[in-house]
Amino acid sequence: MKPEYDFTQGRRGAVEPVAPGKTRITIRLDDDVLAWFRDRVNQQGGGNYQTLINNALRQHITAEREPLEDTLRRVLREELNQMEKS
Repeated sequence: MKPEYDFTQGRRGAVEPVAPGKTRITIRLDDDVLAWFRDRVNQQGGGNYQTLINNALRQHITAEREPLEDTLRRVLREELNQMEKS
């Protein structure tokens, strides 16, 4: 190491602090799944694939919690809107 490098005031750890309500984890994803999210970000003109993954997981959780009656109403509304537009 070059003598002009001085790390005596350096600190270990992440350069950026984790935002409140977020937890840094390590996760293993299939290559094709990760590629899909990265491609999606590129198609949208930029952004963060991790945010897309988080949003997809959140949508899944919401759908799992949604009562069947609410799900049916939502799907019917969407279908009727599509029919009206056609």
